[in-house]
Amino acid sequence: MAGPWVEVDGSIMEGGGQILRVSTALSCLLGLPLRVQKIRAGRSTPGLRPQHLSGLEMIRDFCDGQLEGAEIGSTEIMFTPEKIKGGVHTADTKTAGSVCLLMQVSMPCALFAACPSELRLKGGTNAEMAPQIDYTAMVAKDMAAAAVRCIRKEIRDLYVNIQPVQETKDQAFGNGNGIIIIAETSTGCLFAGSSLGKRGVNADKVGIEAAEMLLANLRHGGAVDEYLQDQLIIFMALASGISRIKTGPVTLHTQTAIHFAEQLAKAKFTVKKSEDEEDASKDTYIIECQGIGMTNPNL
Repeated sequence: MAGPWVEVDGSIMEGGGQILRVSTALSCLLGLPLRVQKIRAGRSTPGLRPQHLSGLEMIRDFCDGQLEGAEIGSTEIMFTPEKIKGGVHTADTKTAGSVCLLMQVSMPCALFAACPSELRLKGGTNAEMAPQIDYTAMVAKDMAAAAVRCIRKEIRDLYVNIQPVQETKDQAFGNGNGIIIIAETSTGCLFAGSSLGKRGVNADKVGIEAAEMLLANLRHGGAVDEYLQDQLIIFMALASGISRIKTGPVTLHTQTAIHFAEQLAKAKFTVKKSEDEEDASKDTYIIECQGIGMTNPNL
């Protein structure tokens, strides 16, 4: 694929795997040859871990691309994408690496594939520094699908069928590794608070932490919680026209996603305090984006 390399510095801002996920997904979508340096320089163990490597290999296969320098511990990779195709794609971390993070990098690409896609992801369902599978299954997938319906009319439908590790009818439940509490607002927005159980940590403390997280997000009066913010940025960048979301304080992960969406996709974002009278006493913000209006030519 012709064109100059887009250089990405993986050490800035959040300095972790999110930079790799956002940049490679946008590279795949936009056909941009990409070089990522200083991968995960902000982490105690820099470079690619099995989860990141399996995600890169899946994106490579998604578009019949070329991937150079990708091995465990690598701090620099070069990626040349080709046409995105659908079909069945498998990623196996062979560790407890998060399958939810694998979904984050692959779902935007699946929306613009030549035909419907099926993702078979193997790895950890509940891990630190990553969304829990129950959050992804019960909150993120529905909110992301709603966002896609609102901001795009020219991309493939987002239908996600996740088989959770444990089924339950309760809104608050433990799955053996932690707890998640779900709340739905009168306007249909979903919020969650979650906490992972750890050896030596009282189960009551895990539940209290999840409840406090949920309440903190509800108090901001927004439409998405702090863990969904950054996951919607890539969809806003690709959308046509202006997209807005109301949320609480903007996280570093979200700021990082915005930075690279602007660098690679050339979308324009603004973040400002909500001016609604009802939000005057709250820490509420509006994230606004002028998207690039990308379309799926296969539809």
